[in-house]
Amino acid sequence: MQISSSAFAHNETIPTKYTCDGQDLSPPLAWSGVPAGARSLALIVDDPDVPDPAAPRRTWVHWLLYNLPPDSTGLAEASRSLPPGTREGVNDWGRTGYGGPCPPIGRHRYFHKLYALDVVLPDLGRPNKVALERAMQGHILAQAELIGTYSRR
Repeated sequence: MQISSSAFAHNETIPTKYTCDGQDLSPPLAWSGVPAGARSLALIVDDPDVPDPAAPRRTWVHWLLYNLPPDSTGLAEASRSLPPGTREGVNDWGRTGYGGPCPPIGRHRYFHKLYALDVVLPDLGRPNKVALERAMQGHILAQAELIGTYSRR
């Protein structure tokens, strides 16, 4: 399974318009190679370099989606309407939806992690990352990762 973006290449800089310094839009994402047995997909976007890549203390969650249809092939830029059945979790700003890179210091890495699951997850309400990962445990058939980087001007 693969995940990519037409806005940035793996391990390359995320354009400003997808960050707090720009329009804070979600980037376009595309995926392929979802295993035949997948019943749903989940997406976790997070930054393990908070607050400072030289001395990280925590991972900051930027976006949580689950129950994406397994036949979906990606998300458009600035995704406002999600595929039918898709549910959202709560990011570390305490809200659903995408929150773009806004690192306080240094060049941070942003992991876009896609998971193919062998189940459609139950309604988890507005789960945080820990609750979503707990629900996914034992159900991951495949995963893919796209890393983008960003540092503020």
